[in-house]
Amino acid sequence: MGNLKKTFLTVYREQKWLLAFMAINFLFSVFVFIYSVLAINPTSAVVKIGYGDIGGYRDGAWTNMLAFPILAVLFGVVHNFLALKIFERRGDGMAKVIVGVSFLLLIGAFVVLLRLLGEN
Repeated sequence: MGNLKKTFLTVYREQKWLLAFMAINFLFSVFVFIYSVLAINPTSAVVKIGYGDIGGYRDGAWTNMLAFPILAVLFGVVHNFLALKIFERRGDGMAKVIVGVSFLLLIGAFVVLLRLLGEN
């Protein structure tokens, strides 16, 4: 953990853009986490949990919607730690790519969540 702290301090001092990307990714993941937790409706027996081109929307238990808060934590927190480790080994360019892809995946998960909630 000491190495990670040292790497974060290096990013803080020298790589302001990477730090900004990581902060934006973290803040948006907090927003998606809060929104998805508040949108879960445990009183509902059946909710829309997925979409397929052939079968349309699939119904399932509300517990399947817990994937969205888990994804938000994974993309916002774990991927930022992963970006720090990649920065340490590969540099700031590759770390920015990881944070950017993580942010795009988070946006995709949020759009899917909105579409599924719109069908309930």
